[in-house]
Amino acid sequence: MTPPVITAPLEAPAGANGQRSVSVRGHGPWWRRFLSFAGPGYLVAVGYMDPGNWATDLGGGAAYGYSLLWIIGLSSCMAMLLQILSARLGIVAQADLAQLCRRHSSRRSAIAQWLLCEVAICACDLAEVIGTAIALKLLFGIPLTYGVILTALDVLAILWLQQRGFRYLEAFVMALLGVIFICFAVNLALAQPEWRAVAAGFIPTSQTVTDPGMLYLAIGIIGATVMPHNLYLHSSTVQSRRFSTSDDGTRKALTFAAADVVVALGLAFLVNAAILITSAAVFHTSGHAQVADLEEAYKLLGPLTGTALASILFGVALLAAGLSSSVTATLAGQIVMEGFINMKLPPWARRLITRAVAIVPALFVTIVYGDHGVTSLLILSQVILSLQLPFAMWPLIRYTSSRGIMGRFATPRPVAWLAWTMMIAIVALNGILLSRL
Repeated sequence: MTPPVITAPLEAPAGANGQRSVSVRGHGPWWRRFLSFAGPGYLVAVGYMDPGNWATDLGGGAAYGYSLLWIIGLSSCMAMLLQILSARLGIVAQADLAQLCRRHSSRRSAIAQWLLCEVAICACDLAEVIGTAIALKLLFGIPLTYGVILTALDVLAILWLQQRGFRYLEAFVMALLGVIFICFAVNLALAQPEWRAVAAGFIPTSQTVTDPGMLYLAIGIIGATVMPHNLYLHSSTVQSRRFSTSDDGTRKALTFAAADVVVALGLAFLVNAAILITSAAVFHTSGHAQVADLEEAYKLLGPLTGTALASILFGVALLAAGLSSSVTATLAGQIVMEGFINMKLPPWARRLITRAVAIVPALFVTIVYGDHGVTSLLILSQVILSLQLPFAMWPLIRYTSSRGIMGRFATPRPVAWLAWTMMIAIVALNGILLSRL
């Protein structure tokens, strides 16, 4: 007898998240039920390996070798916890974080939170614009200025995917993530790192806080890894699954959502670690400690590894990262705007507005400071994300800990305390950074 499946039309009926539009298996082998639920975790995983991560990981590996690997590991664990909380909020409350912020805040506070979130989304989109434009230049010789302008055309691909259905959108993103993973797996093998030193890099060191340059990169890595807009995005996209809303059905959905997060962000961790390890093995050990520029890294990878394939794979992965992260930035923008101020725009209009805000500073820096200026702008965008992160973490932890909102599925106190501790640590690191600027 065929196991019953909770059915729903594949196409998203409304909203940015295709709410309850994807069928999930109610019975059958665990792995098949998990696969039917898998997807939202990969949409947020994109934000953890976008071009902004590349600049901070490359800079950290080239300047400090393997020393900042523990920051990547720590921030990945932080990201997993926060994304699990975000998924729990969407599944149990059947509302995303932005909607709950509007419901439980004054109008003035909701607008302020929305504006802060928009800053984070624009900073993230800025990294995608720069990364995609650099990839187009490296692979096809398109001047950086023209590449920045061409990035606005990705709205057409996003519109087509959204019309096809939410599962197609997820499949597109997952395919690009696969490309990134394969490219860096090969490059990691070509780099031939010293694995004992790699293992030592996961041991925390006080130099991270005492060295201003290392601290700046560490906060950039945290900002690039734990993305504030992903907390809003995940709490919405997880609602695309049509699961039973009974206590048992909700409990199973929470389990599958957590597994989805761990697998997807585990993949993102491997990619981020591979970027930093490759940079340390190729650039730091050869005396190229100042490499943080994506174009410079592309040009040096081939000669230093002894094969042009390394550079080509680097460029292909960078393009895939920029394209995939563009999709999630658009979704996050729609979700945030609809949730905070209940304002709905067509996807193409929302995308063009967000992309225009990102294109202007990228064009200005490119024209005034040249190609090298965009790398500094790329790292700065990730630091801005870290500064914005506590403003998204606070309501997330608060709402998921509330029995009035979550009922019996409220976050256990030890987990909530851990999340609050993480937020305090990020605020403290941001304060140290600002005091030294």
